[in-house]
Amino acid sequence: MTASRRPALGGLADLEAENALLLAIVEATSSGPDVEPLAAAVARLIVEATATDVCFVHVLDDAGRSLTLAGATPPFDCEVGTVRLPIGTGVAGWVAEHGEPAVIVDDKHADARYLPIPALRGTDYTSMASVPMTSDLAGLVGVLNVHTVVRREFTPRDIRLLTSIGSLVAGALHSARLHRRLVSRERANERFTEQVIAAQETERRRLAGDIHDGISQRLVSLGYHLDAVAGTMRSDPAYAEQQLALARELADITVDEARIAIGGLRPPVLDDLGLAGGLASLCRTVPDLDYELTLGDERLPEHVEIALYRIAQEALQNVQKHARASTVQLRFAVWAGTARLEIGDDGCGFATGVGGLEARDLQPDGSGYGMRSMTERAELVGGTLTVRSRRGSGTTVTATVPVPTG
Repeated sequence: MTASRRPALGGLADLEAENALLLAIVEATSSGPDVEPLAAAVARLIVEATATDVCFVHVLDDAGRSLTLAGATPPFDCEVGTVRLPIGTGVAGWVAEHGEPAVIVDDKHADARYLPIPALRGTDYTSMASVPMTSDLAGLVGVLNVHTVVRREFTPRDIRLLTSIGSLVAGALHSARLHRRLVSRERANERFTEQVIAAQETERRRLAGDIHDGISQRLVSLGYHLDAVAGTMRSDPAYAEQQLALARELADITVDEARIAIGGLRPPVLDDLGLAGGLASLCRTVPDLDYELTLGDERLPEHVEIALYRIAQEALQNVQKHARASTVQLRFAVWAGTARLEIGDDGCGFATGVGGLEARDLQPDGSGYGMRSMTERAELVGGTLTVRSRRGSGTTVTATVPVPTG
């Protein structure tokens, strides 16, 4: 590999040259809303203007726990998206954790912060500088690294310029991440809307079939029995009484089936007992499980209560079908403007990774639809849903929803 022969940062002709570089960076950050093209353009500009040989732009993930390579100069642009560093790991991870620059002039392997990443061929480069990318609005957004083949003493002026570049890029990267999140949320909402419509049509067909095959047929039979009663009341009172008893039995069955159908559309128990009573009643419908209930009696807006009730219903069905649990803890409370519903079990659990994952990523039933459905129900009322589980240690589903106060 041939090292660059351009002058060092400190050797730039004058302040005008630095201003030209910063202006080019500003133009690059205004080019579009996508993270990766922005990071790649910035990396190229930095290498061209600063006499370094390669540049890496690492962006902090939404959870703030790791850095992902979002932009790099060739030949490392093919590694974008494949390199991840937990905060505190490697030089870039150290810079992200401490919020201050790091410079290694030579002998990187002697530095405790250095972590070799084979894909980035660190042994090909001698010196490096790493600076945090921060903005007043977003705080830490990522880390900017530059490397040189030839040994390089990075001066304070070098670090100041790289830090200025990092600050300019940070705001644009933050906006790009927000845009990507918004687009992702919109697409998720579109998919959920399609799923809801499809589910509604399926439910309507099922309900129509239930009414036709069950309630309608029983009402027809009820009519026959009542006709028989009317025709034999004087001539054969015993037969009429028998038909009347059968009619009464059919009427009771039809009422029960009608209640089941209505419950599928909207849980009437919420009107009768409120959310707390409805949750307690829901627990009693699932056999072979002991329950520990801690339920506040606060009332919520109707659409929030329905969403939380359906989440609890889906979670309990998952416990019954998959968890092999003996006990379920169900808790509901409203505190500081937030409603919190928690369903925990002592079942077999499943692997979710360190610290748990969002419910949309989990698929304990093979399809994952139940988990996605619960997550989307929570999001539709402005809340979030998380699932924490570990093999052999049970599962806890938690829904939190902001509620209006005052």
